[in-house]
Amino acid sequence: MDYIDRLINLRIDNDIEQKELAELLGITQSAYSKYEKRRCKLSIEDLIKLCKFYNVSSDYVLGFTDKMK
Repeated sequence: MDYIDRLINLRIDNDIEQKELAELLGITQSAYSKYEKRRCKLSIEDLIKLCKFYNVSSDYVLGFTDKMK
């Protein structure tokens, strides 16, 4: 499982649409979709915003641990 899989699972588990996350990041829904389809790389700044939004550690998202916090 890579970091994109973790982000997709967090989004689905929290019943959040791509559009909502795109707004959080200040991008379009189609741009966010490219992250999930692995067509674009997620910036460090956006990773930090998503970790704060989901209240999880970056180590969890990046797969260094299975502990969310």
